[in-house]
Amino acid sequence: MITIEVLVTQISGLQRQDLERWISNQWVRPDGRAGAYVFREIDVARVRLIRELRDEMQVNEEALPVVLSLLDQLYDQRRRMRELGDALRRAAPDEVRRTLARHLAELTGSE
Repeated sequence: MITIEVLVTQISGLQRQDLERWISNQWVRPDGRAGAYVFREIDVARVRLIRELRDEMQVNEEALPVVLSLLDQLYDQRRRMRELGDALRRAAPDEVRRTLARHLAELTGSE
């Protein structure tokens, strides 16, 4: 975990007031409280993503909540699909897995 001071020095182009606004908007959710925030690795990745969206992809701050929400939904669905795949590998008989794989290949056009 790192402090806000360290984070601001680690990420090029990041201003403390921007980071504090992102926390206030709940786009980033560090542990701790104002003046004593601590950032986990996932928080740092989120800050890097927001800075990249804003500075490199030129997504304005009015659009950021929508973009972040869509990305969060996408990552959540990917996690759920991974969990489903893991459950099928553990519980489904080989024939069921082969049949599902065949049907999915037909749906996507890749065999």
